[in-house]
Amino acid sequence: MDNKPQIKRETKNKIRVEFERTSLKERLKAKYLSTYFLTNVVWYVFRLLLLIGIAFVVLKPFYTMIIRSFMAARDFTDSTVVNVPRHFSAIIYKAIIVDLQYFKVFFQTLAFSLSCALLQTFSCCLIGYGIAKFKFRGAKLIFFMVVLTLAIPHGTMQSAIYYRFQHMDILGILTFLSGGAQSGIGWLDAILSKIKILPFPQGISTIRTIIPILLMSATGLAFKNGLFIFMLRQFFRGVPDELEESAYLDGANTFRTFVQVILPLSIPMMITVFLFAFCWQWTDDFYIPLFFTGDRPAFMTYLPSLTQIPATLTNAYAKETGSSSAYKQAIQYGCGLMCCTPLILLYLFCQRYLVEGIERSGLVG
Repeated sequence: MDNKPQIKRETKNKIRVEFERTSLKERLKAKYLSTYFLTNVVWYVFRLLLLIGIAFVVLKPFYTMIIRSFMAARDFTDSTVVNVPRHFSAIIYKAIIVDLQYFKVFFQTLAFSLSCALLQTFSCCLIGYGIAKFKFRGAKLIFFMVVLTLAIPHGTMQSAIYYRFQHMDILGILTFLSGGAQSGIGWLDAILSKIKILPFPQGISTIRTIIPILLMSATGLAFKNGLFIFMLRQFFRGVPDELEESAYLDGANTFRTFVQVILPLSIPMMITVFLFAFCWQWTDDFYIPLFFTGDRPAFMTYLPSLTQIPATLTNAYAKETGSSSAYKQAIQYGCGLMCCTPLILLYLFCQRYLVEGIERSGLVG
């Protein structure tokens, strides 16, 4: 039984009448000079100042990048110009588009990142679904190794990865055919001894090609794929088993069930994984420098590498700015903004799926 005191209707009416008879001055005093009101005001002001401070710390670098990229060269030699340009100019962006061939490099990067992201998304879906829904010996060990890849720095695997693709030999087939291995069978060893002139006894070098990155993406071994597999595994664990059982009763095999039943349900999660993979591939600073050492071929000029000073800016403003490091930094700001803008637009269009996918992945409570 509820033991709380009950306020009768007559009491409420009496309080209302007394409040209406009170003067406006007394009512304002009771409302705005109370301890409760003053506490709320102090807490509101504190939160407002805290949010303004955090917003300033986060947005100030972006403001500086944008404003300085639109400054004319002479503003960098003017000591009175700090954060507001005196002469607006888009010459930096014009030079990036014309001299550095921005749109050509943009479409090359788009095609490469899109291919890798699609391969990573599908391969991680297969692996995550297999770990989540199939019981087999060693499943927990495989999942543990997947999670372990999240804790291993990629720099520790750099030499091993480079050597593997510098001397690429799947299952040792080339080494075997070149006579580097003996089968123990007389007639086969005789044949192998005669084909030692095979031109790839130490494997095939795939360095300075896109084969390593595409191959790693297709097999679930690319950058951050351990995280993608973990997210998809957590999502697939929440899919009811009855859906798969119904498909099996209708005569569908495992792969058909996966394609026609499971994948349509996991579209938000797949979009989330695709966005992560696409963004990390777009700004890759590990695998691209690793596999494309030295001078990159023309087809592998990608957006993050557009940090050099355009020739027209160097020639036109060398005398005016001298060796101004601030102006060179502004050009790099413009390059960075041109690289990041497509990702920002992509996020604006896909943010709903991104938030929904993260919620379903179990990464948040």
